[in-house]
Amino acid sequence: MYSAFETEVRIRPDDIDLNNHVHNTKYLDYVLAARYDQMINNYKMSMDEFWKLGYNWVVSITYIEYKRALTLEDRILVRTQVDSVNGAQCRVNFWILKKENRKAAAEGYLIYTMISTTSGRPVRVPDEVIERYSV
Repeated sequence: MYSAFETEVRIRPDDIDLNNHVHNTKYLDYVLAARYDQMINNYKMSMDEFWKLGYNWVVSITYIEYKRALTLEDRILVRTQVDSVNGAQCRVNFWILKKENRKAAAEGYLIYTMISTTSGRPVRVPDEVIERYSV
């Protein structure tokens, strides 16, 4: 089982659309920002370390269910959890929560594919990475 981690992310004024709530495209930005933060602070393996090893992650699949609107006044937490690692792919589940009541504003998952930075081709997730993600 993989641990879940939470990161607080700020809603910015430019995230708000004409309906006075967060535009749907910003939700993915929040998840990616949280994952970047969690790679450094929770997994202790930053993107810089991946690049030095000759790897990078690309998003292959994104699935989001929108549950509640977010507004500029909301404070949010992005909770993520590695679900599985299979070959070159890693599934990460996420929940975007309103901090005040922890109700989900959105939830979904991302499928990341590990690629070689030299060939650009998918590569099996190394055991060292799986071990670091198994916290």
